[in-house]
Amino acid sequence: MDFSKWVLLISALYMLLLTTLSNCSLTPEELAEIPVNFLKFAKRPEISDWMVGIRRKIHENPELGFEEFETSKLIRAELDKMGIPYKYPIAITGLVGFIGTGKPPFVAIRADMDALAMQESVEWEHKSKVEGKMHGCGHDAHVAMLLGAAKLLQEHRHDIQGTVILVFQPAEEGGGGAKIMADAGILENVGAIFGLHVSSRFPIGTVASRSGSILAGSGVFEAVISGKGGHAALPQHTIDPILAASNVIVSLQHIVSREADPLDSQVSLSLSLSLSLSLSACVLVCVSGEVVTVAKFQGGNAFNVIPNSATIGGTFRAFSKEGLMELKQRIEEVITRQAAVQRCNATVNFNDPFFPVTVNSEELHQYFGNVARDMLGENNIIEMKPLMGSEDFSFFAEVVPGYFYYVGMQNETQGQLQPGHSSYFTVNEDALPYGAALHASLATRYLLEYQPKSTSSNGISHDEL
Repeated sequence: MDFSKWVLLISALYMLLLTTLSNCSLTPEELAEIPVNFLKFAKRPEISDWMVGIRRKIHENPELGFEEFETSKLIRAELDKMGIPYKYPIAITGLVGFIGTGKPPFVAIRADMDALAMQESVEWEHKSKVEGKMHGCGHDAHVAMLLGAAKLLQEHRHDIQGTVILVFQPAEEGGGGAKIMADAGILENVGAIFGLHVSSRFPIGTVASRSGSILAGSGVFEAVISGKGGHAALPQHTIDPILAASNVIVSLQHIVSREADPLDSQVSLSLSLSLSLSLSACVLVCVSGEVVTVAKFQGGNAFNVIPNSATIGGTFRAFSKEGLMELKQRIEEVITRQAAVQRCNATVNFNDPFFPVTVNSEELHQYFGNVARDMLGENNIIEMKPLMGSEDFSFFAEVVPGYFYYVGMQNETQGQLQPGHSSYFTVNEDALPYGAALHASLATRYLLEYQPKSTSSNGISHDEL
């Protein structure tokens, strides 16, 4: 490209920047006041206590993915009270609400609704009332925060220059509810989407995130290894699937120890195997941003009977689609071929689709930093490292620019909080106003700072309003 073309390109970019900035009628000082004021509003007892009550109602009545009927009913009732229109159902139990003009620009803020299939071990007044189900990942808090943001935004709806879309999503915990909602077109004409997650890793009053890949992509596999059962005293007359499955688990570790460059690898290995009437195992292999975990091992119901088959299952994770595909291929090869060595047959099934890598937009990262610094201060913004966990928010971020971040809730004076997916997981409810205010601030300022060049909507709107 010659010099004159470079000048034209730079001039065009400069004019685009000026156009974007000039569409915002507020001064930088006035923009900076928005998140500060939203946080003050969110901390008012009438709002913070209301969010706590919402969260506790949902916590007492946890529902699994695509079964969140009562949770969705509660959300719709609260939106009705606030006079916020919505569209329901989407993805069985999901819904989207609308605040603002119904015209461009559009921005979305999202909360997941589902619980986990686990028994709560925390003894407190609002413990789960449903046997074997628990909000052990904070989704009850996420719903309360988004409803809190809805209340803040609805009270200031006449100041909103565009439309905020409230996304209440089912089935994040492995069900891929985000993909179904995205495929239903809820992000049509949307400029960006923001999502959050509470975290016991970071102090209360802080947020943590990063640009680019923040969470790994993941897939789930399950394998049935079939042999020939018989009496435990006569193994020579059997083809032992337990032994074959055990060798498969060990061989899966060799994907790391014999296929990864040792100069480019950092390996973490954890093995826990217990044998009784049935078997359970957990194997963790981590290398160069890739993880294979065998967390399920089932075989047999009697101590003196070799079963006909054994089942293993787990997850695999990587920070690229290519990495996921390579792991998938090697997992299938290792399982089927190692089973054959032991004279067994194996069938391997994978979930579809795999969760993509969660990637934060660089532009939105800068925008998020500006808003969060105005609200919380420079020292309370944490640049975090990527995590090997996965999030189906990634499906949204594949459709439109997305940004995912963590809201801290650790308070050392209250003791160490347990991490998500622990039966002892608890939520510091003091974090609820921060999540609500961040949702509201990110949406409001996005609509102010990312106004379209022309005020003409060309017929683009959300007719649900």
